[in-house]
Amino acid sequence: MELGLKDRRAIVTGGSKGLGFAIAQELIREGATVRICARNTEEVAAAVDKLGEQAGGQAVDVRDASQLSTFMTWAAESMGGIDILVNNAGGAHPGSFEALSDESLLADFNIKVHSWFRAVKAALPWLRRSPAPRVINIGSVYARMPDFRFFSTTVNRAAGLNLTKALAQELAGDRILVNAVNIGCVETPQWANIHQKRAPEKSADEFFAELAADEIPLARFGKPEEVSGIVAFLASDRASYITGASIDVAGGMGRYA
Repeated sequence: MELGLKDRRAIVTGGSKGLGFAIAQELIREGATVRICARNTEEVAAAVDKLGEQAGGQAVDVRDASQLSTFMTWAAESMGGIDILVNNAGGAHPGSFEALSDESLLADFNIKVHSWFRAVKAALPWLRRSPAPRVINIGSVYARMPDFRFFSTTVNRAAGLNLTKALAQELAGDRILVNAVNIGCVETPQWANIHQKRAPEKSADEFFAELAADEIPLARFGKPEEVSGIVAFLASDRASYITGASIDVAGGMGRYA
């Protein structure tokens, strides 16, 4: 399928590893130019080297408004504009209500909601000039499937989902399509942190196998490349009439109608 992404200009936050790297790689394979950011300078440099000449990147903490704004301006100017913004940066703050601190809840909000808000604000002038502007937010099935063991994720991902849908309504007049991709259990570095918080007494293989059997109808974790394809599709010309959508890529994990 020809997606029509050749020469499109994309930004992927949290793009140095895991799902973000897979998304950047998928977009590049379809002909796009990509700029990534992540917090670790060495990891960004290594990712850019692997992605090749169509990629560039900077070390950025998306929770810092100044850093994020500077990066967005640099990325837009280095590519000559922005057509696609993928808000993928995330972090794991597992735990129940009683175990969760104020600081963890707010840190999670800053990366999972506030950074999206700021990134779209910063990209908006360039997106409005794009012939095919897209915003794709990487969320979670926990936005619609509350789980007290992931209290912060459940609360903040619900906010992010509504941010996505409200933006889709407001920016439709500018032809900017805004959609969410909700993941479940995908093989990313964040799960190492979740494993240590929830069941450090178990081996990683044991923990993940038990979780998959209990939570996922397909009984396995997803791979980053099983998610990146739908992101590329939503960024493409083939998705020109899709906005405000929330698409699960979670092995059947979302338990809702």
